[in-house]
Amino acid sequence: MDKLQPARLEFTPDGTPFSSAFGDVYHSAHGGPQQARHVFLGGNGLPQRWRCRGRFVILETGFGLGLNFLATWQAWRDDPQHCRRLHFVSFEKHPFTAADLAVAQRAWPEFAPLAAELQTNWPPLTPGVHRLHLDHGRVILTLVFGDATTQLRAIDASVDAFYLDGFSPARNPELWTVELCRALARLAAPGAALATWSVAGHVREALAAAEFDLEKRPGFAGKREMLVGRFRSRRPDRHPSPAERRAIIIGAGIAGSTSAHALAAAGWQVTVLEQAGEPATGASGNIAGVLRPLPSADDNRLSRLTRAGYLATRALLGRLPEARWSACGVLHLGREPIHEAQQRRAVEQLGWPPEVLQFIEREAASTKLDWPVDTGGWWFPNGGWVQPSSLCRAALAAFPDRLTVRYHTPVDRLQQTAHGWQALAADGNVLAEAPVVVMASGHAAPRFAQLAWLPQRAARGQVSHLPATATPPLDVVVCKLGYAMPAIAGLRLIGATLQSGDTDPNLRAIDHQENLARLNLSLPGFAAGLDPATLAGRVGFRPMSPDRLPIVGPVPDPAAASPNTRLHNLPRQPGLWCVQGFGARGIVWSALMADLLVSRLEGEPLPLECDLVDACDPGRFLLKNARRASAEADDAS
Repeated sequence: MDKLQPARLEFTPDGTPFSSAFGDVYHSAHGGPQQARHVFLGGNGLPQRWRCRGRFVILETGFGLGLNFLATWQAWRDDPQHCRRLHFVSFEKHPFTAADLAVAQRAWPEFAPLAAELQTNWPPLTPGVHRLHLDHGRVILTLVFGDATTQLRAIDASVDAFYLDGFSPARNPELWTVELCRALARLAAPGAALATWSVAGHVREALAAAEFDLEKRPGFAGKREMLVGRFRSRRPDRHPSPAERRAIIIGAGIAGSTSAHALAAAGWQVTVLEQAGEPATGASGNIAGVLRPLPSADDNRLSRLTRAGYLATRALLGRLPEARWSACGVLHLGREPIHEAQQRRAVEQLGWPPEVLQFIEREAASTKLDWPVDTGGWWFPNGGWVQPSSLCRAALAAFPDRLTVRYHTPVDRLQQTAHGWQALAADGNVLAEAPVVVMASGHAAPRFAQLAWLPQRAARGQVSHLPATATPPLDVVVCKLGYAMPAIAGLRLIGATLQSGDTDPNLRAIDHQENLARLNLSLPGFAAGLDPATLAGRVGFRPMSPDRLPIVGPVPDPAAASPNTRLHNLPRQPGLWCVQGFGARGIVWSALMADLLVSRLEGEPLPLECDLVDACDPGRFLLKNARRASAEADDAS
């Protein structure tokens, strides 16, 4: 993915925001808010068309300074019959910084409270999809930072209204092509409308070829005409809303708790069944875990997923003040000079803003740590540590009228019925029933018959707890071959070991010794003299996937997989979903994967590009196995 080039805030002599790169203004000089209301709201029949609906989705081809979004959000707020959830998806190749947005949006004092909330939640300028939960989660802005001509194909949504608002076709022809209009049509819901201020002949031809019936209407201010349209295809909605919003979630670890929170926020009634007496007792039970992305020079799928997950978790923590965490910063030191050079190159090639990622040299790293180190490395200024149990408790407590947690309630098996699913106890009693069940039980998931095929394995990890006074002070999280944290409740956490297939739940001195050795490789001499036999700690079992990516989505029918089946056509077990395979990245992935789960269940715009959604889909393993078996059979014959 290309580096983002932020927009420059410039103005014409009369104060209208202007782009010298495109030689065009961002909105009419004759009243931007009025133009937004006349062309885009009025042209799409809003607010009338969203009234009394559960969901309404708008897609805009150029976010610019956010004027159309603010005008739409204000109209939604002012309408007592507005839809339950408003989704606004917008693309921007050259986004503004939050500081420039704040300057430009002062021109519209009528939107001041909304603009302030938008600016507070504005994401760092990194490529890809950014999800902003605004107005208490009722307005969801999905920003796609990148070129709409390519990124439109990466988005999955069912769009009710299109705002075609790029720079003029003469200045920015790529946003008005036949190919782009066809990409819009792929996303159109039945009866979708569109509006644009442009009536250029080739724009009309491109939209007509993409199955939009068009009509000219009076334009705004000095523009004589504008264009409106209606999608004429009668294909069925690819993303219908669920008929009933009730779900069971198995497990109250970080995967289950954040999923329950996201479902409840979307209006679902959720029952969480947890075998222990409190949340976060399994893999999520460590005192704290690390929050930071994992960059790569080629920005591969793992890099993109951890970046999106890191930002989503940061946003969720901002909405849950009871969760305990610290943005103390994370320093990831190079393992050796070759790795250090790779880290430096990744920072240069990615071009992420410095508030997300920097490279610091060995001397600066030593100064930051107040301890000599052998290499420099990545510095994540806003990374840090999170206490998973506090995040789980805050997530589960946020919607008491919609979310019930039943502790001391082990689930023995699942049973499908004519109306959905039942969770059964060992004696056969029905613990809960609902149309949807979400498996979030960590490494225990494959013991359920419906997920016995899941190639997830348990990996034992041991964290060591050092008395904070036993080492020099440490103000940031340090990673290299392991990690070390600042003092938390009088303890310094270091770790962690990783042993696949090891089922020993007991603390082992040899594993403490391994953690100490890693710490001393990262910070030479930092833990000198500590006796591993005297240390406390914790053992947990991480649910690991073979490719180290999450396993999130509808659970497939293992009997239906064949080598020629496409992932999207793979038969599923109706109403059965899973949020699994987080491994050691539960903190990084939990909020993002919960959003993905709810978006797929609701038929809402997805918070990730399609290739990343597919990379997390549980069905990927079944298809890979079916194709491998077919190839082996062909070789044998």
